Amino acid sequence: MKLICGLGNPGREYERHRHNVGFMVVDALLSRARAELTQDKFQARVGQGSLGGERILFVEPQTYMNLSGRSVAEAARFYKVAVQDVLVVHDELDLPFGRLQLKAGGGAGGHNGLKSMVQCLGEDAFIRVRVGIGKPEGPNAKERVAGYVLSNFDDGERRQLEELIGKAADMAESWVRDGLATAMNRHNRRA
Repeated sequence: MKLICGLGNPGREYERHRHNVGFMVVDALLSRARAELTQDKFQARVGQGSLGGERILFVEPQTYMNLSGRSVAEAARFYKVAVQDVLVVHDELDLPFGRLQLKAGGGAGGHNGLKSMVQCLGEDAFIRVRVGIGKPEGPNAKERVAGYVLSNFDDGERRQLEELIGKAADMAESWVRDGLATAMNRHNRRA
């Protein structure tokens, strides 16, 4: 079994925010896997399905971003999923909007959801689908990051969002079906 987690914040007020793109990708994968998040366990919405012939546990933590590692670590321990079989889909400020990257391991880069993952899983070897959301520019840009990630995509971005979510879901599905090296070669080169 593999575990695919989308990072985001619970609640309708956060639903379409940049920070919730991880939830959006998991929702797209759920429809491909003919699965639903039918259980509330591990302080998360959880469901099971299959992609590429592999059983998948889908997880959307409901702890808010900064504590999301708790849910994933509990679920991974309960289902005995190795850290290398955990894929986390998250928003990435350091990639321009529309860029995607599949990678294994690495630091948290200031992302509180990833910090929580590393802390709770005890290592950083999990797989990531980094979904580029860009970052604020100009004076005081660093101070505006929190407001930026907790804002909706602009009109131009919204027109491209469905395609971006589909490509991120393709990356995750390719990781399940083809393995990390093949999926990275196929998808990171095109990005």
